[in-house]
Amino acid sequence: MGNNIGKRLFHYALFYKKPIILALVLLLLAVGVELVGPFLAKRMIDTNIMGVEKPWYETTKDEKYAVAYGDSWYKREDHWKDGETKGREVRILQADRKYFFVDAPGVPATGKRVFGNGGLTIKNEDGSSQLYPAVQMTKGETYEFYKPEFRSIILLAISYVGLLLIGAVLSYWQRLLLQVSANRIVRKMRNDVFRHIQRLPVQYFDTLPAGKVVARVTNDTEAIRELYVSVLANFFSGMIYIAAIIGALFLLDTNLAFIAMPFIPILYVWIVVYRKYAAKYNHVIRTRLSDINAMINESIQGMPIIQAFRKEKMTMGEFNEMNDDYYKYQNKMLTLNSLTSHNLVNVFRNVLFITVIWMFAGDWLGAAVTVGVLYAFIDYMNRMMQPIVGIVNQLSNLEVARVSAGRVFSLLDEPGIEVSDSKMERYQGNVTFEDVTFGYKPGEDVLKNITFRARQGETVALVGHTGSGKSSILNLLFRFYDVERGKILIDGIDVRELTKQQLRQHMGIVLQDPFLFTGTIASNVSLDDPTISREKVEQALRDVGAYDMFMQLPGGLDEPVIEKGSTLSAGQRQLISFARALAFDPAILILDEATASIDTETEAIIQGALDVLKRGRTTFVIAHRLSTIRAADQILVLDRGRITERGSHDELMQQGGKYYAMYQLQQGGVEIVA
Repeated sequence: MGNNIGKRLFHYALFYKKPIILALVLLLLAVGVELVGPFLAKRMIDTNIMGVEKPWYETTKDEKYAVAYGDSWYKREDHWKDGETKGREVRILQADRKYFFVDAPGVPATGKRVFGNGGLTIKNEDGSSQLYPAVQMTKGETYEFYKPEFRSIILLAISYVGLLLIGAVLSYWQRLLLQVSANRIVRKMRNDVFRHIQRLPVQYFDTLPAGKVVARVTNDTEAIRELYVSVLANFFSGMIYIAAIIGALFLLDTNLAFIAMPFIPILYVWIVVYRKYAAKYNHVIRTRLSDINAMINESIQGMPIIQAFRKEKMTMGEFNEMNDDYYKYQNKMLTLNSLTSHNLVNVFRNVLFITVIWMFAGDWLGAAVTVGVLYAFIDYMNRMMQPIVGIVNQLSNLEVARVSAGRVFSLLDEPGIEVSDSKMERYQGNVTFEDVTFGYKPGEDVLKNITFRARQGETVALVGHTGSGKSSILNLLFRFYDVERGKILIDGIDVRELTKQQLRQHMGIVLQDPFLFTGTIASNVSLDDPTISREKVEQALRDVGAYDMFMQLPGGLDEPVIEKGSTLSAGQRQLISFARALAFDPAILILDEATASIDTETEAIIQGALDVLKRGRTTFVIAHRLSTIRAADQILVLDRGRITERGSHDELMQQGGKYYAMYQLQQGGVEIVA
């Protein structure tokens, strides 16, 4: 994981460090509790079960741990206290699933055992053999020699189960704390991303489709959640487990520990190789998924156009191409995961087990490696495989999270503008453009030396062909973009000296296609601003002539509005937009082709609403219907980013220039001036 990304993910984790640290402490305790188990099993096997073959000594009385056989009592060597006088030594040895009482001292514990000729023959590795007097024992007699260990076996078994239960409880709380912390981290991250989106300038969204932004807020942050929940837990617990198990193996037997050590460099090489390829594949996969989201979003929004122009097949073809590419890289990722899956771990483990058992059978590991030690070693190695498999299986999630985190942080690194809560008094609305030049791309100016002044309460109309710069002037006034050369002043103050929130606090905008939010008619007028009361909403709707129209709806002003207001007509959406602007009482009002998509019948209502809306405000109007701006105080005619004509309607008609030609064309006049 890249250092910078890793540091930033760690920084997010620090916000909830207490529950995470507690979870990791519980994890350490759970690991410690679990690793005691094999030691208990080793003791049970070597001491309580296999210990029956240890030397037994005759005792003179019936006492604790003493066993009666024949006419005597016998007690195992590990139950004698220092200073006690031991009787003659005997052994209980197993051969061919049968047990024999060997009445002789110094019988070796190793070697091949064969019963016959009234005794037990023990063959040594050097080929020599020795016969010891032995008597085959019944099952009842054998049971009596095991009986003294039952209490200890039961206590060890209860302890083993108790440790498992304690480990389960610790693991439960550890997982719960870690998952809750991960959810909190991702909740904060999503809030940060969404808050930052509000701060991003409008031009950022000109180049990044909405679907891609949505993918970063949802899919990418969810992948990061998996990092904290699964990857962190598996990697941390895995490293702790592996370190603890290696430590336990050294306590158990040094030779066995060294046999297990090669797993560490193998795991390291494994991770390095996997990440080399997985990083490349995951980057393509996340990018394609983002592209697919963007295309789905665009297709849903443009479905009427797609169907009207019979572009379904073409759209499907584009989607298939994108989806096939996503599928191809997903398969590459699956192939990589399969090649480096836990099956390979199992192969290594089984090779190791075969080697150790072979060495044990050949007595190459020394007398210290008993059956109990061998069992504990196999148990520890099985336990060691689990964290290794866990780490390997989480490598894909690690790479997905790394790529996703990079995409989220790249969005958070986009320069944004701090959202200011500062307020300012309502300005008068005197607007001055002083020699303003601006271009969306370097070297491609769309506005050139724009200079004009709009006094408080005046209506300024901007007209011109598409691409002449009308909307760019309003984008600069609203500070969706900032001027490169020249100045824009409001009441003599450079707009760049004000925060964008202060500037827009007393501005209102009505777009050609007004945007409505999911909610109600009333909430779309007030935008849930606490300073705008229900009475103010109703009055605004009355002033624009829309109150009675909306009160006829089943829900009245509380009629639900679904996404973008698709159940309302264009005229109704526009009236809501007018009422919204009026309710906020702006000093400067911008009407961006507000009547372009309205039918003639609705236009009369809209025109009346406009007259109410413009009253006492500095108003900027972009209009294609020149008949709607005849009463404007000042009309600016734009051509290729320059103001070529300016004046009132009557003054421009007398000039007989471009405005005159455009007006005559719209009115169906015959006299056209080029």
